[in-house]
Amino acid sequence: MADVEMKPISRLLIANRGEIARRIIRTAHEMGIATVAIYANGDANAPFVREADSAVALSGETSAETYLDVDKVLAACNDTDADAVHPGYGFLSENAAFARAVMDAGMQWVGPSPEAISAMGDKLSAKRLMQEADVPTLPAQELGADADVAAAAREIGYPVLVKASAGGGGRGMRIVEVEADLADAVDGARREAGAAFGDDTLFLERWLTASRHVEIQILGDRHGNLVHLFERECSIQRRHQKIIEEAPSPAVDDELRARMAAAALSAARKIGYASAGTVEFLLDSREFWFLEVNTRLQVEHPVTEEITGLDLVREQLRIAEGETLGYGQDDLSIDGHAIEARLYAEDPGNDFLPAPGTVIAWRPDTATNARFDSGIEAGSEIGLQFDPMIAKVIVKAQTRQEAARRLARVLENTRLQGVTNNRDFLVETLRAPAFIQGNTTTDFIERVDPGRKSEISAEVLRHALIAAVIHAQAQRRAGARVLGSIASGWRNSIMPPQMTAFRHAGDKIAVSYRAQRNGSFDVSIGDSTYAVVVFADGADGTDLEINGRRVNLSLTADRDRWLVHGPGGDIEFQELPRFPIGGGTEFSGGLTAPMPGNITATHVAEGDRVEEGQLLLILEAMKMEHRITAPIAGTVSQMRAAVGDQVDNGELLVVLEEEA
Repeated sequence: MADVEMKPISRLLIANRGEIARRIIRTAHEMGIATVAIYANGDANAPFVREADSAVALSGETSAETYLDVDKVLAACNDTDADAVHPGYGFLSENAAFARAVMDAGMQWVGPSPEAISAMGDKLSAKRLMQEADVPTLPAQELGADADVAAAAREIGYPVLVKASAGGGGRGMRIVEVEADLADAVDGARREAGAAFGDDTLFLERWLTASRHVEIQILGDRHGNLVHLFERECSIQRRHQKIIEEAPSPAVDDELRARMAAAALSAARKIGYASAGTVEFLLDSREFWFLEVNTRLQVEHPVTEEITGLDLVREQLRIAEGETLGYGQDDLSIDGHAIEARLYAEDPGNDFLPAPGTVIAWRPDTATNARFDSGIEAGSEIGLQFDPMIAKVIVKAQTRQEAARRLARVLENTRLQGVTNNRDFLVETLRAPAFIQGNTTTDFIERVDPGRKSEISAEVLRHALIAAVIHAQAQRRAGARVLGSIASGWRNSIMPPQMTAFRHAGDKIAVSYRAQRNGSFDVSIGDSTYAVVVFADGADGTDLEINGRRVNLSLTADRDRWLVHGPGGDIEFQELPRFPIGGGTEFSGGLTAPMPGNITATHVAEGDRVEEGQLLLILEAMKMEHRITAPIAGTVSQMRAAVGDQVDNGELLVVLEEEA
C-alpha cells in the first residue's frame, strides 16, 4: 500500500444536525479540533448550533434546501476555512459524489473512500460484490421499467420485501405477504424512494418474517489494518427502523460471532474499506445472510463504544488524519452488556406516527449512570422536516438483564413532556418477558405487542391533581401584589372550599381544597379526603405529604395544560375554565389529518362511493408516506384536501356520509 500522508485536522465542519452533530462536536473538542456547524432555518436555536465554535446558516427550510445541498455545504466549508468534513449519518454521509467533492477541494473526508461508498451505495451492486466475496446473500431481483413484478415475486417466494436500491432508514421499503398487495406496495415504495433519495430504483428480496437483525462493526485505517468490534443486535424495529439496540447479541456465541465477523471482514476487504462502517446481516437460527454495508457511523454506535471502550468518532478522525489503528484484533474484547433506546416524538398508540411539537419539559435522569445523546433541550421544536428523534439513552451493565432493568428505570425517571413520545412503549418493551429472555426477532412488536402506554393508577393521578392545585395556589400567593405577608388561604370568616376542575382521559374531575391555619390543606376529590402538608414548593415542583405519604413531583403549567412528572410516570391533564366557553360544534363523519404534512396523492373524488378500508389519500410527513383510509363504507360528500396542500394536525380532509 502507498504511503499515507499525515494531515492533522484543525477545523472540522459537521455536515449534519441534532444529536449526532453534538456527539461529533464533543469528541472533536476533546481532541483540540475546532468545529463548524451548518443549520437550516428551523435549527437556528438548536443546541448543536450554539455548541460549535462557529456556525453557518444555509438559508432554507427543507433537507433538500439545506443539509442535502452540496453547493451550500461546500460554500460553508470554504467560508470558514474548514480542512475536514464529518458527515455524521443520513443526509450526505453515503453520497460518493459529495465525498469526492470534499477531497477535490483539498479537505479531509471523515469516512471511507468515495469508491467504497459508491460500491455499497447501490444495494443491488453491493449484493453482487458480496457474492463474489463468498458472503451469503438472499435471493433478489431488480425491478426495471419492463420487469414482470408479479413473476419476480413468485420466483422469489412470498413474503417479499420491496426495497429501494439507494438510501436506507426504512424508507422505500414494503413487506408484501400476498400478490394482491404487490402493485400498491411497489408504487408506494417507488414514490417514497424517489422523494427521499432522488433514485426510485427498486428490487425484490426474500423476506424472513422472524429473523434477527445483527450487524458487525468494522474499523479500518488507510494503511491496510482492519478489525471488527463485535456485533450489535437491532431487531426491535417499527417501520423497518430500529428503536432498541444492544451489544453483544443474546443470540450470538463465540463460534457464530467468529463466522459473522469473518464474513464482515471479507466484505470490507473486497471494497478496500477504511474508517468506521457496519456490515448488516439477517440471522435465522445459526444461518445468516448479507443485508448491506453502511459506509458511515451508525446511529447505534454508542453500544459498541460502551462494551469496547473505544470512541468511534475519535477513531474516525484519527484515521482521516492518516494515523494507524495502533491495535489489532487480539487487543479487543467485550466488557459487559450495553443497550440503547431511541426516544422519538411519535405516537405508539397510533401506529407510531410522528408527533411533532414543542418539548416543554426535558430533564434526563441523573440517579443512574446513563449516557444521553440528545439534540434537544426544553423549548426545542420537533418539526416535520427532519427525523423525529429526541435522544438516545444508553446504559451499560455487567449482565444483559441488569442493563435492561436499569435502562427501563432511567427512562421512567427522565422527564420528557410536551410532545407525544414512545418512552412508555420503550419501558414496556424492556420489561417484557420475551425481551428479558432474549427472544428478540424482527417481528417482536407484532408478536409480543408490548403496551403502548404505561397505565397510571387512580392514586397516582389523584396525587398529581392535588399537587397541581397546591402548586397553583402557592404560585398565585407568591405573585400577589397586595397583602403578600398573609398566609395562603387565610380568611377572617368561614368560607366554602376553593374548587378547581380538570379533565383527564375524557373524565371531568373536581378538586376542592381549604387551607388550615397551620399551613396544611384539606383536599377532597369525589368521596375521598386528604390531609396535605407542604414541605417545599418551588418554580417547577412541589414536595408534599398526602395522608402520611411523601410525594415529590415536578410540575409545569402550559396554558391550561398541567404536565406532572414523578415516580408514577408522566401525567397530563387540562384545567377547565371556571365559566363555560361557548361556540363550536363537532363535525360528524369527518376524517382529519393525524399530523401536519403534505398531500401527495388523492384516490377519490366528491360523490364517490367507498368501501371500508379503501385508500382515500396519501399524506407525506417526516419523510414517510401515511395512507388515509375509509373507516366505514359510505359516500364522499366533501373533499377538503388536494394534491400539494400543506395540512395541519387535526385538519379536516374528507367528509364521509355513512350508508343508511
